[in-house]
Amino acid sequence: MKKFAVILSGSGVYDGAELHEAVITLLTLDRAGVEYQCMAPDMPQMHVVNHLTGEVAEDENRNVLVEAARIARGNILDLAKANADDYDAVILPGGFGAAKNLSDFAVNGAGCEVQPDLVRFCKAMAVQNKPLGFVCIAPAMIPKIFGPGISLTIGDEDEGAAAAITEMGGVHMSCPVREFVVDEQHRIVSTPAYMSAQRISEAADGIEKLVHKVIELAA
Repeated sequence: MKKFAVILSGSGVYDGAELHEAVITLLTLDRAGVEYQCMAPDMPQMHVVNHLTGEVAEDENRNVLVEAARIARGNILDLAKANADDYDAVILPGGFGAAKNLSDFAVNGAGCEVQPDLVRFCKAMAVQNKPLGFVCIAPAMIPKIFGPGISLTIGDEDEGAAAAITEMGGVHMSCPVREFVVDEQHRIVSTPAYMSAQRISEAADGIEKLVHKVIELAA
């Protein structure tokens, strides 16, 4: 049985992993008979957002790994302890946590940095020619992790983010919400999900296709 790593960035669209995207990813893997291990970095969140009001909760502090454990039902691994030898592929759901916790793209755009454990793990997977899937805003990290020249998408609606990706050396491709982009040479798959989706079914279509493509590449 194949085993995938699913890297989460907290819990909640505004300051962590996007819950719909994470659950759809896990559900699609399970239905395809693929074992998975959720993981996240053991680090403080950039900040905590009150998801009812959309405002930053100035007096709250949360940990990315602890919050991501909510999605994983407690079965989660510290990303620093993850070994690429143990997995056949990796998928990163989106949510602002990808741009605030796994990287600081939300603050620094093209000048962003990516969390070191994430860089180490993803590069180790790529060295072993194992496929990687990036959802929603997570593809913005691809040029910083792997260097320039990789085709990717965050959809066709956020021109500012797309321009920052191009500035970093990524080859941004416009893509409908229900579809995905594959860089065959680098074995990297991406889909817009909630960068473009207005309904959960729209996000689900693209994510499910991405997951199945990553499974195909892992075979």
